Amino acid sequence: MVKQSSSSALPCVQPVKALGDIGAQMRAARRRQALRIDDAASLCGVSVDLLSRLENGKGSVGTDKVLQVLAGLGLELFVAPKGHVGLRGLVQQNITHG
Repeated sequence: MVKQSSSSALPCVQPVKALGDIGAQMRAARRRQALRIDDAASLCGVSVDLLSRLENGKGSVGTDKVLQVLAGLGLELFVAPKGHVGLRGLVQQNITHG
């Protein structure tokens, strides 16, 4: 069973402008679950080096591995048209209601 912590430093929904945005969300999810990087890597089926590169926004990581780690950490990736009203509303809600 995964431990959940109540603190979260990042919004639950945010636009992704760089790989580092995804990596920061991965790190925050891992920390909310009180997982060490080696335990999270094992849970996700990837190496510690790969998870570290992802969390730090480094390139040279395949999309399949990004999706694998997101799923392993209980995260999902959504793609929508830029400026999508519904998603912008969710982002704005996270900012105002944090």
